[in-house]
Amino acid sequence: MVEIPDEIWGSRDSAFSKGLQRFAATRLGSWSIRTMMPLDRKLLIRSNGRHTALGPVGAPLLLLETVGRKSGQVRVSPLLFARDGGAAIVVGSNFGQAHHPAWTGNLMASAAGTIVVRGQRIPVTAELLTGDEAEAAYQLMVEVTAAYASYRGRTDRHIRVFRLTPSE
Repeated sequence: MVEIPDEIWGSRDSAFSKGLQRFAATRLGSWSIRTMMPLDRKLLIRSNGRHTALGPVGAPLLLLETVGRKSGQVRVSPLLFARDGGAAIVVGSNFGQAHHPAWTGNLMASAAGTIVVRGQRIPVTAELLTGDEAEAAYQLMVEVTAAYASYRGRTDRHIRVFRLTPSE
């Protein structure tokens, strides 16, 4: 089975990473990061998932490629992730906005996707988690960055949590 690379850009314990995590937990920080997403997506695609416009954040980052459920076109979403054995956990927090991010609907329509981590392309199968399993996985994301703890308080919607398992 293909393994998801373990390398991250930067250190979680650096002053930069800690400051960015605190900033990301604020509404202004979330807005700023969302505003940078088009530029960040381009840099991540060009660097094959190696670098982000946010700098060395010290958190695992992947590019998730899904097929748009309406357009049928490939869509690319940069996401932080948590490790769960040989799988990756991703959370559709959308920074606590009122609506689900489109990539979650794409995965619900088709569980097949591809992730790009540190230049390696890995086909994956997505599983929508529920109940205690979803809660435990969400807590893994909070351990990656505490900003995820604040996102739940900003929205009334149920935040979708997925496990991405390599399918090769």
